[in-house]
Amino acid sequence: MRSFGSLHRFLPAQRGNVGIIFALAMIPVIGGMGAAIDYSMANAYRTDMQKALDSTALALTRLMPTNQGNLDTKGLQYFNASMGPHSKLTGLQLTITPDTGILRLAAKGYYEPSVAGVLGITNFEVGARSEAKWGIGKVEVALALDNTGSMASSGKLTQLKAAAHNLLDVLEAAAKNPGDAKVSIVPFGVHVRVDASAYMNSNLLRWDSEVGECSRSQYLTKSGCQSNGGSWTSATTSNWAGCIADRDKDTNLNYDVNDTAPSSSTNNTKFPRTVGCGSLATVMPLNYSWGTSSSTDPNTLHGKINSMQAVGNTNVTIGLVWAWHLLSPTAMFTEGVAYGTANLQKFIILLTDGDNTESRFSSSQSTINARTTATCNNIKALKNANGDPYIKIYTIRVINGNADLLRNCATETSMYYDVQNADQLSGVFSAIGSEIANLHLAK
Repeated sequence: MRSFGSLHRFLPAQRGNVGIIFALAMIPVIGGMGAAIDYSMANAYRTDMQKALDSTALALTRLMPTNQGNLDTKGLQYFNASMGPHSKLTGLQLTITPDTGILRLAAKGYYEPSVAGVLGITNFEVGARSEAKWGIGKVEVALALDNTGSMASSGKLTQLKAAAHNLLDVLEAAAKNPGDAKVSIVPFGVHVRVDASAYMNSNLLRWDSEVGECSRSQYLTKSGCQSNGGSWTSATTSNWAGCIADRDKDTNLNYDVNDTAPSSSTNNTKFPRTVGCGSLATVMPLNYSWGTSSSTDPNTLHGKINSMQAVGNTNVTIGLVWAWHLLSPTAMFTEGVAYGTANLQKFIILLTDGDNTESRFSSSQSTINARTTATCNNIKALKNANGDPYIKIYTIRVINGNADLLRNCATETSMYYDVQNADQLSGVFSAIGSEIANLHLAK
């Protein structure tokens, strides 16, 4: 009986030992579970860090080229703003390494565990890396710039010139090789103007007595002019200054809103010589001879900008369609490379400060607007097999003009700018230039 009593006393003691052993055994189990939870939380912070780093990389490409100090300062601001408050992360570090056409970013911090500390784990390192390309590959840009009489008011033409210079500077700085960024310039009014000496004998332009200028400005046709007592002046070899009017249009052909190649044997496909464009600056085909911002050489891009003068009425259609002509590989200008060329994007930047008022065919605003819309739609219809546009259109309205017409013409709504003060133009053009120069984020 005594032995049974001893056994009875032993059993409670055994149960106590088992409890202690069980409790000790649970420590690594709980710690492991805590470590898993903490690891999951750390991984979530890593995901947030990656997103913030990608966003920072993309934002910094818009500043390029710039110095290391500016990259570090701005980068940290962007990164911290993107990360937001993360109480469990300490020791956040950001490293930015610029290289030719690439920004490399690395970030790391330390996650302080809530549960896994029982195993002696004091922190998890959390890190992420990102790369962003900031070069431009190759781009072709056509500036269709309103040079009509109204641009002389409120300093608009002066501000436009300064803004265009800024745009050229952004593209030139981003171009790594000659020809990476080519720009053409189309100053427009009712007409456009080419170098008369260079095109006097071109068989793609025509002399046409029906295209000209009436001494009574309200009459746009020769018959209407002469029957109402006006004097009609057509282009001749002695008075032609390079002025070119809208091409022919009818219900089937519509050369005035298309990039159809002119035929030397078909008169109505050609570009009609005309008179009456005054001191309008000549167009510049695609060029990468930048020159300086003070250059007066019209064969450089900056020099062409400086040569612009405000004259005449507004025909947005001809400015837009000529920007298209200069970007395309279609005659009579063939500097534009073929659509779909790898690593190349074409852009039109169209700026105007007023409503359509006069074309070769009409002085009705709604009639001319319809031709502008047709041109916009024809350009935007040019797409590759993936549905990506060959030519992207930015539009800028300066104080006045048809907002709906220009907004709808832009490739995307975000590519339309409504400028209420001319001194805002430099900021708008710099933003567009930076956007064009920026390529997609590379991960």
